[in-house]
Amino acid sequence: MARADRFIGKRVVVLGGNSGIGLACAQGFAEEGAGVRLTGRDPQTIASAVASIPGAKGNAVDISDLAAMDAFYETVAAEEGGIDVLMVNAGMGGFSLIEDMTSEYWDQVHSINLRGCVFAMQKAVRLMGEGGAIVVTGSIGGHAFVPGNAAYGAAKAGLALAMRQFAGEYVARGIRVNMVSPGPIETPLLYRNPGMDEAAVEAMREQMIAAVPMKRMGAAKEVADAVLFLASNEASFVTAANLMVDGGALEIG
Repeated sequence: MARADRFIGKRVVVLGGNSGIGLACAQGFAEEGAGVRLTGRDPQTIASAVASIPGAKGNAVDISDLAAMDAFYETVAAEEGGIDVLMVNAGMGGFSLIEDMTSEYWDQVHSINLRGCVFAMQKAVRLMGEGGAIVVTGSIGGHAFVPGNAAYGAAKAGLALAMRQFAGEYVARGIRVNMVSPGPIETPLLYRNPGMDEAAVEAMREQMIAAVPMKRMGAAKEVADAVLFLASNEASFVTAANLMVDGGALEIG
């Protein structure tokens, strides 16, 4: 069982913390003593998330809008004085077969899942000191063939490489950078895939379960437990790691 005091006094920012995995992480950090600030694009879900976390703060900001992210970090610097832990979870889903894929769709996915996340980390490390930790949400989709997954998988694969670059370039400053790559997880994102109706999503969900050796979807809290470990001092000798939280789908399935 995890200790309940690993993040006392820590200033934690969770990008994309208003639902799903990000919300589970934000709640977990707060339960272990952190002061939490979360972001998202939907003010309504941000308000709901903040209401569920005592003392939390929320900001509506789009990670793909670099000017807006600059303003967000200025607010963090002014109000918090810095960042101890950054969780980069903001992202979008979506599937498109290559023959149907448009450049607009590719750019949309990459502006959020790769470009936005990379520059969010670049801006955040300026507010971090020795002992800081960054955890990034990847995906097993960035490591395996999945029909219709070219844009999303390429973005997550690029993010995995960027994570290792950050880990290598900032290790001398005492900042650890790691990734958690979930498999099929039961979150609202599953039901927000552009171009897929409810029946298509349910069919995809059943295919996912069949491909997981444990024969079930994962829970957001199971991913959050891995994130909190990597962000904590229990992982003080761990950097540039990519922890698969996928029920064995990538290595066994």
